[in-house]
Amino acid sequence: MRTWLKVAGITFAVVLVVAVVGFLAWTRMERYPAFQGAAALAEQAKTESGWYVFGPDGQATTGVIFYPGGLVDPAAYAPLMERLSQDGVLAIIVPMPLDLAVFGIDRADGVIAEYPEVDSWVIAGHSLGGSMAAEYVKRNPDAIQGIAFLASYPADSTDLSASTLRATSTYGTEDGVAGDVFEGSLRLLPGGTPLDVIEGGNHAQFGDYGPQKGDGTASISREQQQQQAASTIMRLVELLN
Repeated sequence: MRTWLKVAGITFAVVLVVAVVGFLAWTRMERYPAFQGAAALAEQAKTESGWYVFGPDGQATTGVIFYPGGLVDPAAYAPLMERLSQDGVLAIIVPMPLDLAVFGIDRADGVIAEYPEVDSWVIAGHSLGGSMAAEYVKRNPDAIQGIAFLASYPADSTDLSASTLRATSTYGTEDGVAGDVFEGSLRLLPGGTPLDVIEGGNHAQFGDYGPQKGDGTASISREQQQQQAASTIMRLVELLN
């Protein structure tokens, strides 16, 4: 019996190691790297903490914490965050373990603690990042004043409809995910949450990477889509000030 248990234990350990190694390899093989320009921009903004921090000229009273999409290089969102900083917002991209926000839901805690001078915080996220941003708000209802979803929505188990925070949601009409999914998700958000539809936008163009598997073909430029996304987020910011 002891020999059998020993063999079973060794077999389980080997299977577990193989599974873990396989998962790690999958996350690297399927990763979407940032375009060269975005990577260079992000490198200039990278801090010792590993965050990408885009600060405005002068003192910022509002900050945006950004959770990247699943398996997307966080540097891909540097151009979008730079746009926000030019509008007077402190914008911070938070890299995630293995580029999966599900493993770093509470990473916003460190950002908030680092910038006590910021009066209001918006947490934003693209795709999986937005869903995990919603989970953060659910866990920390008093830490965040606004949430912005980019081609994203909360999980059914993350109902924020009774929350007093401000929210906004946006997606592109050419996104590979059906638009009615985003529309239906509004029932999980505070009443009156706007849904901004970007005509001709797709899933990947919220960042500087792609193309993405299963995505549609955009009929507007990346710059146009990100400008509209930035405007959506800034309208939310203005409601907090």
